Amino acid sequence: MTAQPNANDSFPDGAWGRVAADGTVFVRTTDGERAVGQYPEGSPDEALAFFTRRYDALAFEVDLLEQRVHGAALSPDEARQSVKKVRDQVTDANAVGDLAALTARLDALGPVLAQQREVRRGERAKKLEESRERKEQIVVEAEKLGEGHDWRHGANRLRDLLEEWKALPRLDRATDDALWHRFSSARTSYTRARKTHFAELDEKRGAAKQVKLRLIKEAEALATSTEWGPTAGKYRELMRQWKEAGPAAKAEDDELWRRFRGAQDQFFGAREAANTQQDEEFAANAVKKEALLVEAEALVPVGDLDEAKRKFRDIAERWDAAGKVPRERMKDLEARIRKIEQEIRGVEDAQWKRTDPEKSARADDMVGKLESAIADIEADLEKARAAGNEKKVKELEDNLASRRSFLEMAKRAAEDFG
Repeated sequence: MTAQPNANDSFPDGAWGRVAADGTVFVRTTDGERAVGQYPEGSPDEALAFFTRRYDALAFEVDLLEQRVHGAALSPDEARQSVKKVRDQVTDANAVGDLAALTARLDALGPVLAQQREVRRGERAKKLEESRERKEQIVVEAEKLGEGHDWRHGANRLRDLLEEWKALPRLDRATDDALWHRFSSARTSYTRARKTHFAELDEKRGAAKQVKLRLIKEAEALATSTEWGPTAGKYRELMRQWKEAGPAAKAEDDELWRRFRGAQDQFFGAREAANTQQDEEFAANAVKKEALLVEAEALVPVGDLDEAKRKFRDIAERWDAAGKVPRERMKDLEARIRKIEQEIRGVEDAQWKRTDPEKSARADDMVGKLESAIADIEADLEKARAAGNEKKVKELEDNLASRRSFLEMAKRAAEDFG
């Protein structure tokens, strides 16, 4: 109930409150005055100051709320509730001040909130449209992945798309459910195909492992072989089969290859050591042949033909007995001995034209001996090949080539006498 002032209790000019004689404090309102409390122990000024401070606290709260509303620090619904709460506090506030002005300021926030609500509604509609467009893009990409075979990156990409989907705002139920159904179906299709692919791949890798274990067993059995040529060929065949077998599981394939490669390295390392030793032997043979060349080159120019031929035959026999030389020395050494041989034969050819038939007979005899020797070497060569003795085969082949060269020379001499 509003207290009615008497003639002696009017508000001072410009004042929003007064203190009655009994200590009751009144506030001026648009409807008259309203008692807000008592302050009997202090002076009227102290009483008004006390209730004015209460008003100031309310004014500060209104100021703060205005700032938060205009700054959009609160959602429209949160701001509306805050305004209602503060307005209720101002309406019946036990405070002295222009309470109507505070109420008016709170009421003025209504249109601001309405405008913010409209803006929020537009923003939400825009976000929902953007969400719909993005979800449709996600579905299209997921369906493309579901039809493809990118097993390495596809699963990771689908997981990323799922996380992005979860972060997007929900649409209306019908639209959202329809898009989700398509997205989920694409993921399921991809997952099933991927599992099938890797199951088949595991089966192939298991089969490859068994093949490679067999090849490793064969390779390890050959590792100590000293039949360099045939065994090297077998290793080439094993390597071809290894490549055709395809990969085993990554964790096992490296270990399988280590074993397979280890067997090969053991064999080829031994072969390399043998070749090194053979090269040393061949180098020594080259030294012997260089010494024989010194003897042979001393025979020219030819003085006594018969003596030169006798000495050259002896040199030729020791040349053959000296054995093989390093491949890079063979051409040079053979060219030098052949040059001497040709010079002697040139002198012999000139004399043969002036000799009697006995020399023809000797030439025929030489042809016969060389042919017999060649036949013996060819027989030995066949035996060496059958035995797989590569070293002996190479020696006999070189000897045979040399004998055949001498035979050709002998035949041409015999033809000249004929």
